[in-house]
Amino acid sequence: MKIPLDQICVKSGVLCPRCQGLVDSRVVDPYEIDVMRALLELENESDFKFLKDATYYKAVKSGNFLVLLIQLPDSSTTPRLLSKLDKHLSELLGVKVRVVDKSSNNIKSIALQLVMPARVSGINTLWLPDGSTQYIVRIPRSDSRYLPASKEVIEEVLTNLIGSSVRIRTE
Repeated sequence: MKIPLDQICVKSGVLCPRCQGLVDSRVVDPYEIDVMRALLELENESDFKFLKDATYYKAVKSGNFLVLLIQLPDSSTTPRLLSKLDKHLSELLGVKVRVVDKSSNNIKSIALQLVMPARVSGINTLWLPDGSTQYIVRIPRSDSRYLPASKEVIEEVLTNLIGSSVRIRTE
């Protein structure tokens, strides 16, 4: 797996000056080191061989919910396999984990993967007077109980991943 830190530093837990500089400058958060270590351990297991060619981008943590943004090597990785990876990482890290594929870098695909098994009715783009944009992800009211975390947590995570304000609306 391609990660922003050196694999030796992550596996040993002792960071070289370059890796320590990335952590100190908040390019990489300290909790991400444990996430990278868990991913490096899992890539040697037979079920998760696809992780060897994957690229790690970011982890966003909000409360007891962690979202991993990784780019998978090809489209042969099924949602079922990602769900299995979610469960393994949840056991290793002790928090609820959701893995999101960055291959299609648009808000709709990221939102779909994040709120699954809930459905997304649509996404509205709201242009604000100050020139910024806000996205509104619409979810059917009947599916709101299937959300993996609370609306506020998902909004915070999506806002951090996308870089623009995101709101969830149940209809």
